[in-house]
Amino acid sequence: MEFRIADTFTDSLARLTGEEQKAVKTAAFDLQMNPAHPGLQFHKLERARDPNFWSIRVSRDVRIIVHRTGTSLLLCYVGHHDDSYQWAERRKLETHPKTGAAQLVELRERVQEITVPRYVEPAPSAKLPLFANLSDTELLGYGVPSEWLPDVRKANEESLLELSDHLPKEAAEALLDLATGTIPQTFHWVSPQPMVRPSVDVTKAIQTEAIPPQPELAVVTTESFEHPDAKRRFRLINNLEELERALEYPWEKWAVFLHPAQRELVERDYDGPARVSGSAGTGKTIVALHRVAYLARKNPDSRLLLTTFSDPLSNALRTKLRYLIGNQPRLGERIEVHAMNSIGKQLYEANIGKPKFARPETIQELLDRAAQRPQAVDSRYSFC
Repeated sequence: MEFRIADTFTDSLARLTGEEQKAVKTAAFDLQMNPAHPGLQFHKLERARDPNFWSIRVSRDVRIIVHRTGTSLLLCYVGHHDDSYQWAERRKLETHPKTGAAQLVELRERVQEITVPRYVEPAPSAKLPLFANLSDTELLGYGVPSEWLPDVRKANEESLLELSDHLPKEAAEALLDLATGTIPQTFHWVSPQPMVRPSVDVTKAIQTEAIPPQPELAVVTTESFEHPDAKRRFRLINNLEELERALEYPWEKWAVFLHPAQRELVERDYDGPARVSGSAGTGKTIVALHRVAYLARKNPDSRLLLTTFSDPLSNALRTKLRYLIGNQPRLGERIEVHAMNSIGKQLYEANIGKPKFARPETIQELLDRAAQRPQAVDSRYSFC
């Protein structure tokens, strides 16, 4: 039986207390060792849209949500009883009809807008939809679930960020790229097996008007998890050591799962300096960490320097680098991680001597004098 962990599981695990996390990890180990362990209490979630969602009792109030089939187990979420059940009732695991990737999709719920009266306030200008010129086929190609297409079409600058929180991450990332003028990279991946849609009577699973009729679930197979986007969200666990590492370091799921486009940047041979640019959250730091580790492995006699803007950031990078090269600690002996000001000071001291830093008051006084000189400052620029 294949055993996997979703990124949503490690994210939710990190929000529990230390004692709760220990109990969850013990249950996860038991589940991997023996899914039929007599101490594991499975409970089918009757109100869940996905008929394969089950809960596992960890303690009096903590529950693990798993997706269970005859050939696989996926740890999806963990939390307190009500929170876990509500999470499962709002989601389904399916194969995307266009990309073929496995996705945990949040169900589209009806949301009532509450109108708050405003007094003596001009009407705001209407925000234009961002994706009105894209076809359904194009949006589906970026991983947008079919039931979310109407919401994506109505999204504007103000609503996009909130909407992206409800979408699979590959879809959210693609829409944010499009909104900023970047063409997202897509992967033309074909499943080796045809997609099968079983006959599922969803009316018995949920009795609520909060969720509109949904399309039948697309079966999630091993091939669905082989898609590059799915590999970023779901990790196949082969043994207890891999499970222990995955549960110990939640961040490591990103350190291990590089997007194929990121891996190409990490392992490319550059003819001179190179610049990797992107908006916040696109993985530049992950690329830099993997790149320095890759160069250290490729050049065993080299010493490498990784720099950033401040001491707190350099400390954070040092910690993440330890996670990344945890099984090769000697690599770290050849990698230096410093803030720019720190390494600059070290180089100055090694080659010239102890630096003398001007006081902020002195710098401000010199700037004031320079600004008062006739034609000393271009009138196009201002200082504050």
